[in-house]
Amino acid sequence: MFYKRVDCSGYRQAVPGVWMKTLVYGEKSLLTQFQLEAGHTLPRHSHEHEQTGYLVSGEIKLTIGETTYDVEPGDSWSIPGNVEHCAKIISDSVAIEVFSPVRQDYLPDYKTL
Repeated sequence: MFYKRVDCSGYRQAVPGVWMKTLVYGEKSLLTQFQLEAGHTLPRHSHEHEQTGYLVSGEIKLTIGETTYDVEPGDSWSIPGNVEHCAKIISDSVAIEVFSPVRQDYLPDYKTL
């Protein structure tokens, strides 16, 4: 699969203040871009997927397990599967994340994009 460029279309709301767009996916991994709005929180949760991310812009406080990190542009993280995590969005942010295995619930419905 090849995806030429990111544009403003095709985002869907995951939770209030968190918008996501799956860019590409393969047999074993999936790449997603998140638009995060300041003042919102990604609630504490866990899932079976390993989650590796990179903050492109903005600022968030990311909690993995019991440890909280001040995340700035250029910082990256990897969250093992089944580990609880959450985030507080300090300023409008853009994050890129890879999930493995593929998150079926993140597969795009290209008919509506």
